[in-house]
This record gives sequence, structure tokens and C-alpha cells, in this order.
Amino acid sequence: MRDILTIPFNEVDSLIIACDNSGAIGMKEDDLVQVPYETVAYYAFRVAVMECIAAGGEPISVLLHNFCGNEPWDELVRGIKKGISELKLVDVRITGSTESNFSLLQSAVGLVVLGKKSLAETIEITYSKQLKFAVVGKPLVGDEVIEKYDDVVPLSVFQEVSKVNDVMIWPVGSKGILNEINQMFPNQEFSQEMIISNVDILKSAGPSTCFLIVFRSEQEETIQKVTGSFYHSLHIEK
Repeated sequence: MRDILTIPFNEVDSLIIACDNSGAIGMKEDDLVQVPYETVAYYAFRVAVMECIAAGGEPISVLLHNFCGNEPWDELVRGIKKGISELKLVDVRITGSTESNFSLLQSAVGLVVLGKKSLAETIEITYSKQLKFAVVGKPLVGDEVIEKYDDVVPLSVFQEVSKVNDVMIWPVGSKGILNEINQMFPNQEFSQEMIISNVDILKSAGPSTCFLIVFRSEQEETIQKVTGSFYHSLHIEK
């Protein structure tokens, strides 16, 4: 089950709601990961917008919940706008609220992306042994996201893959690649021993530094061309 909510609101369209949270990441003294607030918001937006797009949604609005104090607001908004710019999205409105009555010892941010999707559009794929799997990017978490930035798949690559017909894309979260594969195909059961890859399939991918893609064998050349060095094949023995 994808981490989104789908709500039909007329006969042809539905609303896609995706979200992400981060805590103890920012510029407060007690934060466990010290990074600028622009980076915090960028990666929170990244997670939510990837979930939205993967579910077939066209992002239309961003809601920011800021528990870092009044001062970081503009910097947080810049991080969101950076992601919007990378995706070349237009008319995506940003709103939100700041907790200004009380000061927290650690930074905290919540972010919601709203998207619009046609009810007629479907991107689900039934599992078969003929399908091919790949990971695009590498699973990274914490300081690795900054230190190994070149291994983080760009939003622009994710967007290009999402435009390829008849493929299924799935952002990888904190529970790792293996968990996400089992979420993609809940009627199947995959174990660590079944999957051969050069990436760690149990490791957290933090702010979705990589994503899964499922496709037909004849599409592999196109996928590899779009993803370049970020492409890592997954072989499933089942």
C-alpha cells in the first residue's frame, strides 16, 4: 500500500494526498543532524512529491507545518521552491503554519503535497516472473544524504521515469527496498534471499534517495538511458 490517500472529488478526477515528516534535523543545538532548513524542507518535499507523482498525481499545492520557529520560514519555503523548480512544475501554491507560541528544543517539519489525478489513469502492474525490477539511486540516510549527494537520484530523473508508459515506480522509504517490494505486490512474499542486487535492500533510504521501478524486459534499454549511472538491477529468484 502506497503512503498516500486518494479521494475522488468529481466524476473524472481524484485528489492525491501525500505527506512527510522530519524531526531532530535542522539548525537547533539539539538536532541530531545539522543541516540548513532549506535542505530540510527540500527533502521533506522530495518524499511527498515523489509519492504523489508515483501515484499518478499532478502536484498542485504544498502545505508546510513548521515547528522550527518563525525565523526559518523563508528558508523552508526556498527548499520547497527548489524542488518545484527541479520538476519544472507551475502553479503549485505553498501555504502553511508556524508554531510560534512555544519553542521546541529540536527542529520538526511536516509537509503535505496535494495532487490531482484522472480517475481513468491506473499504474498498477500484476506480478509475473517476466517483469524486471531495478533500483534507481542508492539508499542513504542521515549525514550520508549530504556526504554522498552524488548517489541521490535527482527529482528530474524520477520525473522522466514517471513519464515512461506502463511502468510502476515506487519511492523507497525508511523501511528499505525489500519492504517496499512486498508493499508493491502484497499478494506475494519476497525474502532477502530471493533478491540479488549490488545495493543494500534492508537499509533505510531516508528521504527517498532511491526508488523502485518495475517494467517489461523490452523497456530496459529505455529505462537505462533515462536513469544512467543511477540504475541498479534487481534480480528476483522466485
